[in-house]
Amino acid sequence: MNLPKGPDSLCFDKDEFMKDDFDVDKFVAECRKRVQLEEMREDLEQYYKLLKSAMVELINKDYADFVNLSTNLVGMDKALNQLSLPLGQLREEVLSLRSAVNEVIQAIDTRLSKQDDIQKKKMCVMRLIQVVRSVEKIEKILHSQSSKDTTSLEISSPLLAGQILERIATEFNQLQFHAVQSRGMPLLDKVRPRIAGITAMLQQSLEGLLIQGLQTSNVDMVRHCLRTYATIDKTRDAEALVGQVLVKPYMDEIIVEQFVKSSPNGLQIMYAKLLEFVPHHCRLLREVTGGTISSDKADIVPGYDFLVNSVWPEIIKAVEERIPSLFNPGNPDAFYERYIISMDFVRKFEKQCGSQASVKRLRAHPAYQSFHNKWNLPVYFQLRYKEIAGSLEGAIADGLEAAPAGSLYHLQVSQVLWSCVCRSWAERIYLPPLAHRFWKLTLQLFSRYTKFLTEVLTKTTPIEVPKDPVRPLPSSASSTSSRTSQDADSESGGPTALSTKQLVFIVADLDKLQEQIPELSKIVTERLEAIGFKNFVIISDALEDSRASLSGCIPTLNSRMTQHLTERSCRFLKNASEVPRLYRRTNKEVPSRASAYMDNALQPLHQLVNDSKDTVKPSIIHEWLRVTLSDCTHRYYETISDVLSSVKKMEESLKRLKQARKTTTANTTGSNAGPSDDSKIRLQLALDVEYLGEQIKKMGLQPSDISMFSSLLDLVHEARDAASAEQAAS
Repeated sequence: MNLPKGPDSLCFDKDEFMKDDFDVDKFVAECRKRVQLEEMREDLEQYYKLLKSAMVELINKDYADFVNLSTNLVGMDKALNQLSLPLGQLREEVLSLRSAVNEVIQAIDTRLSKQDDIQKKKMCVMRLIQVVRSVEKIEKILHSQSSKDTTSLEISSPLLAGQILERIATEFNQLQFHAVQSRGMPLLDKVRPRIAGITAMLQQSLEGLLIQGLQTSNVDMVRHCLRTYATIDKTRDAEALVGQVLVKPYMDEIIVEQFVKSSPNGLQIMYAKLLEFVPHHCRLLREVTGGTISSDKADIVPGYDFLVNSVWPEIIKAVEERIPSLFNPGNPDAFYERYIISMDFVRKFEKQCGSQASVKRLRAHPAYQSFHNKWNLPVYFQLRYKEIAGSLEGAIADGLEAAPAGSLYHLQVSQVLWSCVCRSWAERIYLPPLAHRFWKLTLQLFSRYTKFLTEVLTKTTPIEVPKDPVRPLPSSASSTSSRTSQDADSESGGPTALSTKQLVFIVADLDKLQEQIPELSKIVTERLEAIGFKNFVIISDALEDSRASLSGCIPTLNSRMTQHLTERSCRFLKNASEVPRLYRRTNKEVPSRASAYMDNALQPLHQLVNDSKDTVKPSIIHEWLRVTLSDCTHRYYETISDVLSSVKKMEESLKRLKQARKTTTANTTGSNAGPSDDSKIRLQLALDVEYLGEQIKKMGLQPSDISMFSSLLDLVHEARDAASAEQAAS
């Protein structure tokens, strides 16, 4: 039924009322999002009127049908009652027919089940008959061979002809199949002793025939025997027999612990003799089973792998039992040598396997896994870890000792770190199965070194003086300067007792380490490529993190260096406050050169430049000087400002006193004989500041690079010019 279309101004869609999941609350909520409730009510009333009109029109249109509806329903109940009786009869007939069909189906199922049971029993009887026939046939063959006097052996003999054994094996294979299918039958229990006798006779004959064929190098005999073993699904028995009869005696003779220990190359000689066993003693077996290129594919007996299942287990069993000291990791150097030689033997043995499939079987063999698990590589790594990490910890315990002459680094701890890192990947130390552990150790070494430097640079208590401390920088200044340069380390106010030379060495070593990291990355990459590692991005990222951690020490180190230099220099710059005492009432000559304290203050900076120019980059030295001179200039500015202020106050006091004396005496002083003491003081300060600017240039910097230096220069020049002008006016 289609609802009448309403005006377009309605706030709802008329089709919403015809949906099966129409919900009043949801409808109202949606409409309220668009209009107010009053407007929605008006739209609903308007559409309601439209529906009423449409319904009235519909009734008027089909009025005749509405009127005739009740008329057409008259007599309908009587017609329905007349139909109920025949329908009930039909239902009873259908049920009766269904019951009869079910009985027939059940009878057929019963007969089919009996027939199936008979068929199964018939099959069991046929199998039992076949078992008896196979037993009788095998016994007949054996009896016919035992009755002959020439080409055959007696039944009691362990050997039977190869062709006869193949016939027996074929029949025996069928016998085994039918016996398994007939398991649980009473008749089979009666025949079982005869089957056991045949089995024992067959296995005994096969073993004897195989041994005889191997001893006489009879290819046909060995081929017949191996085919027979394969026919009865006893290939593993043949491989085990070869291992016991052919392989084990040779291994017992070669694998002797006394022989290995008697010679430095004893282990290599033993492994060489073991590798000779395959070409010398397994040639016949490999030719028959297709283990050599020259094997004739037409005569190959498949299903055997004597190298994997016979030779290898006996070798490993003998090595593990007769040379247990081979796997002892107590001496890491000897353990490394034995492991490398043994793994080389394993690789050469794998090359003797006839195919890739044989190599895969070898690597999946339990004896192969057992041999590799015998090598206690975690213990070996722990010993190497103790050696490598212990040497770094020992160097850290010694503090910032200088490295021996000719070393790549300046500090012993840095030299030991790089030595430890390289040693982790060096020959006679690194083993491929431990690559992940040595990689972790490498990152730990860098982390430990970084932590050590961080602790040294951030400790708030003085560190212990090393037994062989780094010698202080040589001094070329006055005795006072020499004493200060030697004692500054212990008297400075810094967090730790670090000398300038030590700080320089740390910076140089950090820079060198960061340069050496690409070389380390190359070494690690070569090692990891050899074991098939592909994801070198994480290696590069990890080394970059280590380099970043080393770089993270640089800001603190720079801060320590500049703080150290600033303290050493500023203690002399404070002597500028003594300049007035040198000139006031001393009648000293007019100053013509800078004060001595300025040379003493700049001596640590010149010393840094001279001793570090061949150690660290010039850019680093210039930055240290710039920051240090900026800090010193700032403090020096405060000192000079205080001195000039004091001088000015003193000068004003003297003027007032002089004026007072003039009013009480009639005598007047003559003309000024020369510059006043205050002018000399200002001139001396100006000379000191100008000298500082000259020394800044000699250090390779520009005065404009030093913060507040221009202000300091303006301050002293202004004071000097003002004093000169005032003196000229007086």
